[in-house]
Amino acid sequence: MKIKKILISQPAPADLEKSPYRNLAKKHNVDLTFFKFFEIVGIPASEFRKNRIHISDYTAIIFNSKNSIDHFFRMMKELRETVNEDMKYFCSTEAIALYLQNYIQYRKRKVFFGAQYFSDLLEIMGKHRDEKFLFPCSDEKQTEYTKALDKAKFKYTKAPMYTSAPKDLTKFKLDEFDAIALFSPIGVRSLVKSFPDIKDRKILIAAFGTSTHAALKENGIKLSIAAPTQSAPSMAMALENYIMGREQDTVVSAKNDSSKHGMRNTIATSAKRTRPVIANKEVYKHRMEEKKAQAAARRAERAAERAKKEAAAAAAAKVEEKAIKTAAKATPKKATATKAKTATVAKKPAATTTKAAAPAKKAVTPTKKAATPAKKAAAPAKKVATPAKKTAATKAAATKTTKKAAASKK
Repeated sequence: MKIKKILISQPAPADLEKSPYRNLAKKHNVDLTFFKFFEIVGIPASEFRKNRIHISDYTAIIFNSKNSIDHFFRMMKELRETVNEDMKYFCSTEAIALYLQNYIQYRKRKVFFGAQYFSDLLEIMGKHRDEKFLFPCSDEKQTEYTKALDKAKFKYTKAPMYTSAPKDLTKFKLDEFDAIALFSPIGVRSLVKSFPDIKDRKILIAAFGTSTHAALKENGIKLSIAAPTQSAPSMAMALENYIMGREQDTVVSAKNDSSKHGMRNTIATSAKRTRPVIANKEVYKHRMEEKKAQAAARRAERAAERAKKEAAAAAAAKVEEKAIKTAAKATPKKATATKAKTATVAKKPAATTTKAAAPAKKAVTPTKKAATPAKKAAAPAKKVATPAKKTAATKAAATKTTKKAAASKK
C-alpha cells in the first residue's frame, strides 16, 4: 500500500527542515498533517492538596516529559512553596534536562539524565537509592514508567499534577489519509472516541512505545507500523522504512536486567543486544554518509559562527584600545590648557584692581579742587595780618634811631 498522506498526532514542528520528518516530505513526497489528539490540563492546587503530598519532604524529582516540568513548577507557585537548593533532578533524556534551565540554574551535580530510554535513567537512579523520589505525572493509574519504577523497587511517590483530555477529531476525514501515527494511550483513546469504527477502516496505524501498542491491542485495532525498533528508533524512520518496503524488525522495550550496572535496554525477544539489521546495505551506507555530511556541515557552521564572534570581539577590543590611547594622549594637552587658563584667570583680577584703582584717583582729585577755595579763603587773613607787621617794623626803626641818637650824644 502506497502512503501519500499521513495524520501525525503531534503538534507541528517549529521548523520542518530541522525535524526528522523532512525526508518523508521532500524525499518521498508525503503530505504530512500535524494535530495533537489531546490537550494537557493542569490539576488545581486545591485538588492536589487532597493527596497530602508535601514537596519539601522530598530530596529528588523524576521528570519524564516537559509537561511534567511545567506543571511541577506551576504547582509550586500555586502552593507558594520554594524548591530546596539541594534538590536533585532525574530526567529521562538530555533534552528534558536542558528544558529545566527555564526554571532553575542548571548544575551538573544536581541534574541527571539517561542516554535514550527510561531504563538508562533507572540505571543512574540506582546509584542514589537513598533519595526520597517524587514523580510528577498525569492522573493515569498505571503507565510504563510507573511499572518500570515498581519493578526496579524504587521508593517513590506518584504526584498527579495534570490530566490528559481527548480532543474532538471529527473534523478530519479519515478516508483522505493513508496512515495515522500515534504516540500515547491517550491518543488511542481520543481516536476511538471520535471514530468508534476505526478498527473496521482500511487505514494503516503506526504507534510508538509499548504502552501505545498495548492500548491498540485492548481496543482491537491492528498495528501496522511499530516503533521503536533496532533499525528505526524514531517514528519518522519507521514510516520511511515502511514506505521503502523494508522488513520490520523486533520492537525495542525497556526491560529490567538485574546486573551490576542496574537497568539496561534489551530487546523484547532476547536478552542480548544485536546490531541493527537493514535490508539493503547500500542504502544503509548512503544514509550513514548523508548523516556524516550533515554533521560535518553543522560543525562547519558552528565553527564559522565562532570565528565571526571571535573576530567581532577582537575588533571591539582594538577599538577600545585605540580609544584608551587617544584619551591618554589627550589628557596632558588638557592639563597644560587648564594650567594656562588658571594663569590667565589669576592675572585678570590684578588688571581689574588697577582699573578699579584709577577711579579712586579720579575721586581724589575733586578733593584737591575742593581744597583750593580754602586756600583762597586763607589769603585775606594774610592781607589782614600786614598792618601788624608794619607797626612792629616802625617800632624797631624807632628804637634804632633812639640808640643812634644816644650814641651821638656820648
